[in-house]
Amino acid sequence: MKNINKDNIESKNLFFSGIKNIFKTTEFTILAAILIVAIILSIATPNFATAYNVGTLIRQISFITIVAFGQTLVLITGGIDLSVGSVAAICAMISSWLMVNTSIDAYICIIIGIIIGALIGAINGFFIAKVKINAFIITLAVGEICAGFVMVLTKGRTIVGIPKKAVFLGQGMLGPIPFPVIYMAVSAIVFAYILRNTPFGRFIYAIGDNEVAGRLVGVKIDKVKIIVYVISSALAAFSGIMFICRLSTGQPTIGEEWLLPSVTAAIIGGTSLSGGQGGVIGTLFGAALMGILTNAIVLLNVSPYWQRVVIGFVVLLAVVFDQLRMMKRR
Repeated sequence: MKNINKDNIESKNLFFSGIKNIFKTTEFTILAAILIVAIILSIATPNFATAYNVGTLIRQISFITIVAFGQTLVLITGGIDLSVGSVAAICAMISSWLMVNTSIDAYICIIIGIIIGALIGAINGFFIAKVKINAFIITLAVGEICAGFVMVLTKGRTIVGIPKKAVFLGQGMLGPIPFPVIYMAVSAIVFAYILRNTPFGRFIYAIGDNEVAGRLVGVKIDKVKIIVYVISSALAAFSGIMFICRLSTGQPTIGEEWLLPSVTAAIIGGTSLSGGQGGVIGTLFGAALMGILTNAIVLLNVSPYWQRVVIGFVVLLAVVFDQLRMMKRR
């Protein structure tokens, strides 16, 4: 009897300890902030909690969140990818141009665009891992090259005539759920599993936490870095292509404002700029919080010029909190 009682007490202690740990996580803190902001907005404006507004909000954040998942993997390794917006644009415009101006099947054009994105990521990763160029410099340069090619390809003009079968991928619904939301949810599940339950995920954290120690225990640092940048660019390409499918037109301005939100969402969600810490679920919540704040500006009839002020302020707070987390870890 004594042993049974002791086991029961230990089980209860483990249960309550697990509950306390959940409350201490960054994900729980962000989720609580989302609920508080949502409640305040529901009281301030009746339009916030409508099915139409919630559906629109979720669709809007889906594309940036997918990009932010790739950015999260890069940040965990201690790097950064400043080319994601331009990669999304160039791959989307190449895919849309191929769909409209060639007889290639629309789905093949989409695959070609994603492959091009992956190749751009491989170039980023090669120069960062093998040539040892700073990630900030190389991804900034590659981003500028991609942005320039977008203008060369399109002359600044919109590409119209996207095939209906491609448009369906961006505008389709599975019951009440839009396809972009499904893409976002599947991406979150896949990359959360990879980070938490696979050797590759552990290698990503090991590189960001201590690259020298990781190399000593046999982690193939260069290979992992290249793969991470390939994933980041491929996700950016996929998101950009799905965005043009959503709009049914190829617009050269796609992705122009995706860089800062992709980094901010990750940092808000607990990913450290110094690497070794973070996760895609936190990034998902961070993107949701940013989307709600942006949506609030519209619903409350605040000047759209304030949107950049709010986002900048959120970025500043996220960086400050990241520094505080680093100090606490030390």
